[in-house]
Amino acid sequence: MKPYPENLTVKNWAEEDQPREKLLLKGKQALSDAELIAILLRTGVEKEPVTEVSKKILASVNNDLNQLGKLSVQEMLEKKIKGIGETKAITLVAALELGKRRQKSEVVDLKKVTTSRDIFNYMLPTIGELPHEEFHVIFLNRANKIIRCERISVGGITGTVADVRIIFNYAIRNNAVNIILCHNHPSGNTSPSPEDISLTKKMIEAGKVLEIKVLDHIIVTETGYYSFADEGLIQS
Repeated sequence: MKPYPENLTVKNWAEEDQPREKLLLKGKQALSDAELIAILLRTGVEKEPVTEVSKKILASVNNDLNQLGKLSVQEMLEKKIKGIGETKAITLVAALELGKRRQKSEVVDLKKVTTSRDIFNYMLPTIGELPHEEFHVIFLNRANKIIRCERISVGGITGTVADVRIIFNYAIRNNAVNIILCHNHPSGNTSPSPEDISLTKKMIEAGKVLEIKVLDHIIVTETGYYSFADEGLIQS
């Protein structure tokens, strides 16, 4: 692309170049959500600039980026937004997934897990938005640094099952000293079920025998979490 004259303002640029040039001139923070999406889409459709296509995409999810990030390629195509075919839908889904993974990687770099909020932030991108329950376990070393996180089981809308033997087998293989149990509630209700409480007690007792401590059990929802340790159900 040929450089623009120095006295040319953003308004004078070609419609589809405006978001890209604005980013170069003013920085990424200066762009709206629609303008950032427009950069990913690159081109609009006949008689409709790319920024307008971007606005229609956002309007289809009530301008909620969180909702947009949940869409699959097929769900995006089903919205039948003019100018959005499979290639552009894939681009958007991939970009939004990268954003989620970046959020998670920032937590992985923590020198030490110190609070339940650390774990919630770590698990939210993975299980916070799922329409079904999943049970994960975080394995930590003696300094409470994360060794790895393992998905133990996948369930339905109302529950999942975790096998105590499988969990501690993973812990032993990874030389974990401490573990943190995590699962999500798609309903948005953070309160533990009787089954959640029973499983946690079993895990604590099994851990005592193997000298692997259960530090916490975190129930994750899209907007919040419940910590067994914070609520006094697991003693330090």
